[in-house]
Amino acid sequence: MTMRVLVAEDEKTLAEYVAMGLRDQSISVDLAFDGDTALDKLTTGAYDVVVLDRDLPGTHGDDICRYLIENDGRTRVLMLTAMADVGDRIAGLRLGADDYLGKPFDFDELVARLDALGRRAGPAVPPMLRWHGIVLDSSRRSVTRNGRPIALSRKEFGLLSVLMAAAGRIVSAEELLRVVWDEHADPFTNAVRVTMCRLRAKIGAVGAIETVPGAGYRMGGSGC
Repeated sequence: MTMRVLVAEDEKTLAEYVAMGLRDQSISVDLAFDGDTALDKLTTGAYDVVVLDRDLPGTHGDDICRYLIENDGRTRVLMLTAMADVGDRIAGLRLGADDYLGKPFDFDELVARLDALGRRAGPAVPPMLRWHGIVLDSSRRSVTRNGRPIALSRKEFGLLSVLMAAAGRIVSAEELLRVVWDEHADPFTNAVRVTMCRLRAKIGAVGAIETVPGAGYRMGGSGC
């Protein structure tokens, strides 16, 4: 599953470590090092999950959580903080957080919790997607076609994940750029087109991914 995550954490080294690891899992990540920046990003962008340090400088993490509960019914909240005793966990969950993970934490556990929250943030997507001989396993981050493994980059895997989850629906280049890349992506870049060309070449099936002129891309049926 492709997700867009905001990591709101004032410990920059930790935030960048988490972001790097999540990007290796084909997750699109933006960063905020204080509460004011986090709140601004959450009010102007669309995120599946926010990894939220409770004790942020500026706008407090508790206030950000309250804002999301009152104004955003989609973004899930995973509180990631050093305040990890039972009382703090209860307080965070009562604020409306969806999950709570104390520092230090196991990175694989963080990814598993994000995957679970991401499934709740939108329509349920099966962990195994199939389309005319192409099989995408989101839990293993693997893709095969007619049983043959296909090695994809993070962005290629992300594009294919979104298109296969759409199940034939047209997905615009703008939506692909927003979901698979991060906030630093140039809206006028040709990154989607270039990555799509590489993805098609690796899949090796004519018509597997169709271009719909003026609209975007979708999974096709011929050649797969």
